[in-house]
Amino acid sequence: MTDNTPFHSTPFDSTPFHSTVEEHAARIALLLSPVLARRAAESVALDDALGRVTASDVVSPVDLPLFRNSQMDGFAVATADLTEGVELEISQDIPARPIAPPPLSPGTAARIMTGAVVPEGADAVVPVEDTSVSGTRVIIDRVRRAGEFVRERGSDVLAGQLLLPAGVRLGSRHLAALAAAGLTSVEVLTPVRVGIITTGSELVLPGAHPEPGQVFDSNATALAAAVRSVGAVVSARTHVADDVAAMTAALRGMDADVIVTSGGISMGDYEVVRETLEPLGARVGHVAMQPGGPQATAMFDGTPVICFPGNPVSTQVSFEVFLAPLLRQAAALPPARRETRALSTTTTSPAGKRQFLRGRATGDRAVDLVSGASSHLVAGLAAATVLVVVPEDVTVLHEGDDVETWAL
Repeated sequence: MTDNTPFHSTPFDSTPFHSTVEEHAARIALLLSPVLARRAAESVALDDALGRVTASDVVSPVDLPLFRNSQMDGFAVATADLTEGVELEISQDIPARPIAPPPLSPGTAARIMTGAVVPEGADAVVPVEDTSVSGTRVIIDRVRRAGEFVRERGSDVLAGQLLLPAGVRLGSRHLAALAAAGLTSVEVLTPVRVGIITTGSELVLPGAHPEPGQVFDSNATALAAAVRSVGAVVSARTHVADDVAAMTAALRGMDADVIVTSGGISMGDYEVVRETLEPLGARVGHVAMQPGGPQATAMFDGTPVICFPGNPVSTQVSFEVFLAPLLRQAAALPPARRETRALSTTTTSPAGKRQFLRGRATGDRAVDLVSGASSHLVAGLAAATVLVVVPEDVTVLHEGDDVETWAL
């Protein structure tokens, strides 16, 4: 979206909701699926391709290896000339250089370096440590089989064969294969562009001097880092006060595939996200979870808007539960690790809500709770390594009980 795009809402079911975690996750997945499916492809240099996702299959333009070469420092021989303890004349030296050695003379051996071209007439390489050299002659300790320590041309991949499939997140090993095939660029998908809007007249930037009633805006930093950690990019980021006109302008100015907001969706007054988007068809309601109960979704000029509550722990947990899995999948990242661990202490949980407690995994398959359940305890979340998931129908957990944990 740009500032000169005419403002309009997309038809959208605005019925208030009371949802389970799974129902709201499915709602967000459905909203984002067209965005994630229509990402464009672009060609980037290999040096810029780390962490990007291949847009299509990549076939090798060449055979790999490019030529028949030696796997070892040793002697290239014809196995037909070998008997136990045979002694052969050393007919030539072949360094690992761009040369075409002459064919191997019958009854001789060629001293050869790792990676050097194996001469015609030789069908094996004897490692130097399995030989004895005396002057211009070499003794081969035993009979060798054809093909031993010889890398045949195309034995890794042939020209025209698949080198990398579509949908691969490129690591150093993938880039090495592309470079080995002589490629200098690769077609990759454009990353998902996420716009971030934090809301609230009480927020000030870190580094400012807060007046009474003001708090530092941690959500902007947390959401931006979370977006990048799952392979997406932050295309725009801003903060707005409790003003509908300012919120509308901020939404119009987002050049993004998906917009994430924090705050402003509760049922009280001065809820700027709800007041801006609900008249346009946004769905605002409550999910049976703690923290993160208030949630909303909307469309603004064709762009999905995912609205999280403003308390900082609620914002971060909501991102992990609802948005991170979709962005991870789009970036070809594996899902966050989930494990069953034994709780180290007794705790309670409200009936009818899925609780995401903060815990620290220990090496003995246990998990310690490190914080209370309140959604403002940012230091407690920072001390955690996992979320401890307590199902809706569980109100008491005892020491030693198994719990599901999600890695942070």
